Amino acid sequence: MLHLLALLLHCVPLAMGQYDICKSWVTTDDGPSWEFYACQPKAMRMKDYVTVRVDPAGITCGDPPERFCTHENPYLCSDECDASNPDLAHPPKLMFDSEDEGLATYWQSVTWRRYPEPLLANITLSWNKSIELTDDIVITFEYGRPTIMMLEKSLDNGRTWHPYQYYADDCMEAFSMPARRVRDLSTTSANRVLCTEEYSRWAGSKKEKTVRFEVRDRFAIFAGPDLKNMDNLYTRLESAKGLKDFFTVTDLRMRLLRPALGGTYVQRENLYKYFYAVSNIEVTGRCKCNLHANLCTFKEGSLQCECEHNTTGQDCGKCKKNFRSRSWRAGSYLPLPNGSPNACAAAGSAFGNCECYGHSNRCSYIDFLNVVTCVSCKHNTRGQHCQHCRLGFYRNSSAELDDENVCIECNCNQIGSMHDRCNETGYCECREGATGPKCDDCLPNYYWRQGCFPNVCDDELLLCQNGGTCYQNQRCICPVGFKGVLCQQSRCEVDKKDCDGAPGVGSSLGTVALGVLALQLRAWGDL
Repeated sequence: MLHLLALLLHCVPLAMGQYDICKSWVTTDDGPSWEFYACQPKAMRMKDYVTVRVDPAGITCGDPPERFCTHENPYLCSDECDASNPDLAHPPKLMFDSEDEGLATYWQSVTWRRYPEPLLANITLSWNKSIELTDDIVITFEYGRPTIMMLEKSLDNGRTWHPYQYYADDCMEAFSMPARRVRDLSTTSANRVLCTEEYSRWAGSKKEKTVRFEVRDRFAIFAGPDLKNMDNLYTRLESAKGLKDFFTVTDLRMRLLRPALGGTYVQRENLYKYFYAVSNIEVTGRCKCNLHANLCTFKEGSLQCECEHNTTGQDCGKCKKNFRSRSWRAGSYLPLPNGSPNACAAAGSAFGNCECYGHSNRCSYIDFLNVVTCVSCKHNTRGQHCQHCRLGFYRNSSAELDDENVCIECNCNQIGSMHDRCNETGYCECREGATGPKCDDCLPNYYWRQGCFPNVCDDELLLCQNGGTCYQNQRCICPVGFKGVLCQQSRCEVDKKDCDGAPGVGSSLGTVALGVLALQLRAWGDL
């Protein structure tokens, strides 16, 4: 019975073609055991798990209350947005609510009352989790689609952003790009970032509300117009460089750059009809689990993969503790139809019993030493078990030995440090006068000028004399008549030519006093 059940489970991926089971219990000549397969969660509506942010501050209408009108009735401006009144407010959450009885609820921006300043708004969607898009992104606008906008993506939770698609009524004018259609792309350009004019021109119809990022059309390049040849798509996702990452995001950002104009130029006499209003954003995708999970649940405020194959982490991105005898690898769609699970293995498995903490997948036996050592340690590690950090790196105390980020680069300042190595706490060896963990600062009584140099002057011990002023601790700016490092020398004491004639501004006070005394003594001798 178990054998029959295993056979049925084994056949599910063939029928579904969606890699929806991770393992099955099979009986072999060696006894019953688990057989693993590459697997992934089902697609779902990702807007149910999203966090939304709208900026800049004050871009949402209603504070203070403001009236607005539409392109259909541009001079009947009886509508009002008031954040203090729930019936008149248009907060960001209305982009994701359920709209009962066909009544559209929407987020709305302020009007373009500050024209000619650009009316700019950013809508950022964040999941705090890698997700893979499986269908079109559809944005529904009320009162007209923007004439210029951008869609951007992030793969690192919003730290860096990359363009995803450009939208404009005139791509060449707005972005210096020719207009293209996704359905005209080829297999070698399926992940090209392009500009489209399909969703930006004014059509004058209330039905023209949506702006799309065409995921299905890009899939169709490989799977056919009806997406029936999914095996070819999975093969391409696995083999074409950058294609899988193209459909992977942690965040999306819509940059609204110019609102709908109603098919005309900006009419400055009525700026209350220019604004943005978004009633719905549909994002369909699945949790990215690196083909190591077929379930993804919402826990503690974020999506998390239910990892199989002895993997763990939010994206099943590393091996469990005791299953690290070889480097972690993502599962693979290939070979079809079940793919490769690339499951993590326990110590003592077929890989051998040398522990490399996931930083090497190859060991070597050194005969004359009678030891097994890891070969080609990765992630900036070294040592018999890849347990030490390479020179120029130090141990990340907050990471376990099997973490890819276990070794952090020293980043010693090339000028202030003796070399690029640091100690186990990350502190570099500094040259004279330099200080700080990276030797990029100076000790007291030193100043920085492509290195640390002793102060020439300061306001405490090395005082500029005779009224001189200290410039950035590097030199004294002396008044007329004085010179020296600290303005301590009179110019006439050094160069007699400066003392010719009557005492002037250039003479020291002592010299002037002696001259006056000599004149008085001569006068007394004549009496």
